[in-house]
Amino acid sequence: MIRVLVADDHHLVRTGFRVILETEEDIEVIGEASDGVRAVDLATSARPDVVLMDVEMPGIDGLEATRRIVAADTGPAVLILTTFDRDDYLFAALEAGASGFLLKNGTPEALIDAVRVVARGDALLAPEITRRVIATFTRPGMAARTDGRRLSELTPREHEVLVLLAGGASNAEIAAALQLGESTVKTHVSRVLTKLSLRDRTQAVVFAYEHGVVTPRG
Repeated sequence: MIRVLVADDHHLVRTGFRVILETEEDIEVIGEASDGVRAVDLATSARPDVVLMDVEMPGIDGLEATRRIVAADTGPAVLILTTFDRDDYLFAALEAGASGFLLKNGTPEALIDAVRVVARGDALLAPEITRRVIATFTRPGMAARTDGRRLSELTPREHEVLVLLAGGASNAEIAAALQLGESTVKTHVSRVLTKLSLRDRTQAVVFAYEHGVVTPRG
């Protein structure tokens, strides 16, 4: 059972998320928070697997609440949901340690899938988000960083996995591309994150483009 905490300052929004999620047999909403402070407290006491986090809330905002929640090694995954399609929110959420970022105008199916994705330890980086990450780190005048020491620690196979991660590939897609079993892919992904000191797949995408491991096509 995936235990979910919903943090949003609008009661109707929280209720709507609860109704959507609790139609699924494997998802349970175990609490609601109307501000960032309460979200942090419940994330600690109720021990959810996933926190759905609004950005703009009273007290402390969702970005600061996310930083505090993920600072704990055993903290839940945080999925940012917002009506604001803004790059500053997107990158602040990624830097805060969020495992995913969704707009509230998405479908119920997309929300349910996102909760399952981050609950199993993956990061949710939709194609449109990937494009914006690429655009940010490849705009004219921005030189790629280099981190040869950390990158040199990757094996050739792990480097291939990082490249595929940067394209937003799932474990199943990486397995198919490299003709490996999914369990083997999970091991490679884990080693890539550990060697590069990255928290999750989202940070791996940012790292790959920021350090010139991959470059955009076209």
